[in-house]
Amino acid sequence: MTGPNENTRQDLYAAVTNQIMADLDKGVTPWTRPWTAEHLAGCVSRPLRHNHQPYSGMNVLLLWAQALARGYAAPIWMTFRQALEFGGHVRKGEKGATVVYANAISRPEEGGDDAEVERKIPFLKAYTVFNVDQIEGLPAAYYALAAPALDMRQRVERAERFFGGTGAEVRHGGKQAYYAMAGDYVQLPPFEAFIDPESYYATLAHECTHWTRHPTRLDRDFGRKRFGDAGYAREELVAELGAAFLCADLGLELTPREDHAAYIGCWLEVLAGDKRFIFSAAAHAQRAVDYLVSLQAPDA
Repeated sequence: MTGPNENTRQDLYAAVTNQIMADLDKGVTPWTRPWTAEHLAGCVSRPLRHNHQPYSGMNVLLLWAQALARGYAAPIWMTFRQALEFGGHVRKGEKGATVVYANAISRPEEGGDDAEVERKIPFLKAYTVFNVDQIEGLPAAYYALAAPALDMRQRVERAERFFGGTGAEVRHGGKQAYYAMAGDYVQLPPFEAFIDPESYYATLAHECTHWTRHPTRLDRDFGRKRFGDAGYAREELVAELGAAFLCADLGLELTPREDHAAYIGCWLEVLAGDKRFIFSAAAHAQRAVDYLVSLQAPDA
């Protein structure tokens, strides 16, 4: 029997997935937008909480999509109550954005031999946040314009240090970009073949996300059997989200890849059949990013 909490979760999964499917159906991938804001928080950024800590996983996609749809310049979000605590107030008539909190609670149950075991019960909770562009009266720092951004040379140096720090073998040559599981290496066209440095690093981020799926790393397997099947589409979506998260963290704009059009149909098919997968994909992408970050030297 399905309880009210389960119905709430199902409704939330469906609502979020349907919105992303509607964007994909229009040819829009909300994670491949520049999300550029001339704001103190930075020109390219993940969405940030009231304390400037970045959101992760699914909430990144939800808030990027809302910022894109509504034209918000600031990446900072907070609840109605938090706005009041900082001396501000949400303007009358403003509509908030939904973010989610997923966790599990432990409940003791009787197991075999009358032993008590802990059962993990997952739950998904939604709450509402507002962009600081919707809020008046906050301290000036929340509205401050950005300091000059790093120039491209500095951003390239930072990206080089990061991807070099992963230890992934990256080979250059040819016209294709891919991760070869059998040989455990990333293959990219020469740097000069890309239209700009950001396109090169976005592609490298995508393939390095694939690199994390190796059995000796995160051992991620969606049952992929052949090119273009459902497992392939699932892994490609994880790699796309991982690249988006990485590029935001490195201050690089992520532009759409040329092969997006071919993937969109496959992603729509996967999401239509599994209303929870976009949440799962975002979680896998976040784990991949966290793993790549964990490989960096302490002083990197």
